[in-house]
Amino acid sequence: MYRTIGILLATLFVAVPVHAQEKLDPKLATGDKDVVWYDLKHLDLEGRAFTDTESPYDRLPARAKGKVRDAVWNLSRHSAGMCVRFVTDAATIQGRWTLTSKNLAMPHMAATGVSGLDLYVKTDKGWRWLGVGQPREQTNTAILATGIPAGTREYLLYLPLYNGVSSVQVGIPKSAFLAKAPAYPKDRKPIVFYGTSITQGGCASRTGMVHTAILGRRLGYPVVNLGFSGNGRMEPEVVKLIAEIDASVYVIDCLPNMTAKEVTANTEPLVELLRQKRPATPILLVEDRNYDNGHLLPSPRQRNLASQAALKAAYEKLMKAGARGVYYLEGAHLLGDDNEGTVDSSHPTDLGFLRQADAFEKALRPILQR
Repeated sequence: MYRTIGILLATLFVAVPVHAQEKLDPKLATGDKDVVWYDLKHLDLEGRAFTDTESPYDRLPARAKGKVRDAVWNLSRHSAGMCVRFVTDAATIQGRWTLTSKNLAMPHMAATGVSGLDLYVKTDKGWRWLGVGQPREQTNTAILATGIPAGTREYLLYLPLYNGVSSVQVGIPKSAFLAKAPAYPKDRKPIVFYGTSITQGGCASRTGMVHTAILGRRLGYPVVNLGFSGNGRMEPEVVKLIAEIDASVYVIDCLPNMTAKEVTANTEPLVELLRQKRPATPILLVEDRNYDNGHLLPSPRQRNLASQAALKAAYEKLMKAGARGVYYLEGAHLLGDDNEGTVDSSHPTDLGFLRQADAFEKALRPILQR
């Protein structure tokens, strides 16, 4: 039995060939004789669509301050969806990060998802989870993985979903090297998600478990997460900023924060704003997930039916007007059919996020292939 387990582990962690990359200059690192620390600023930070930000880990540009509502601006300073890929031969990988808020967790969401780090490794079977950085203080140092078999591998590190970071570093033994990962093919522009607390990642147990991150790993595309908890409302001030991003597809998933009346008023203007700047970029309109308790309770069920009907009517109106490249994803089965996919009837558990990723993948693959 133990021999079988050993074989499986050896297979899982086998070194996968990576393209030769320029190693980071050890002079960029800080540390002592045993461990050296590289700031993420020396790597390619994914999930950041704007460079003119107040902080390297903000999701909206500094010029958005005062233009978008304060709630959106404050949430944009969370590092949701941001990650880095890197290559190393290190036997031990550590993380050191400082959070902008001392609130590490929420009543319905684990600290590892709100404020933690999440490490994946690329294997011959694709990306596999490897280790998590558990936040215990506002500044943390954690061993993410140790005892890694010899070999050079590519890794993927996700940043916090519901907290900001002022600094993040990767620590490796002084004898090891660190390099940037191979770049994505030039035709793989980011998939941009605009949405609510669910898009931001509530309530994933780890930062790599939100459906946007799962989809990035499955599809092999960079992802920009513009989920704003309680504040995904198809607002023109935000949509104009989104239109600046040269994307493979825009995924609009705002209904959980909108009434049916707001959906009717805002959907067509959103599409028009995006089309003014990006006439050919596909747009995927997403219905809200069904509340998990709506199978019995009439109020949440009616809430779903009204907003979904409003989005479908807006979509059909766009189609009749000749809109091109606009697609539609129904929400009835985003969380599955057994009512086991949420923590509070609204926000997905990891199971719910996996199911959402399955549904989104079926919708997105054909769009990306086109």
